Amino acid sequence: MFEPMHGSAPDIAGTGTANPLGAILSAALLVEHLGHGEEAGAVRRAVAAAVAAGRTTPDIGGALGTREAGAAVLAELGAR
Repeated sequence: MFEPMHGSAPDIAGTGTANPLGAILSAALLVEHLGHGEEAGAVRRAVAAAVAAGRTTPDIGGALGTREAGAAVLAELGAR
């Protein structure tokens, strides 16, 4: 029920170029479904802040790799 539907992209597997935001936002849906709406909102706001700051993968205008884009969201969560 809670998974990003973008395909497995075997052509970029292991290259660090996949965008992790769909998976992170899917996790927020799961957290919300489990009754933790405030926490899910925090995850969504962290993603939005990272995107607004341009801390994303190249497919949406940033210059970060997969791990770095995920770390940017994590850093936003820690800033709250």
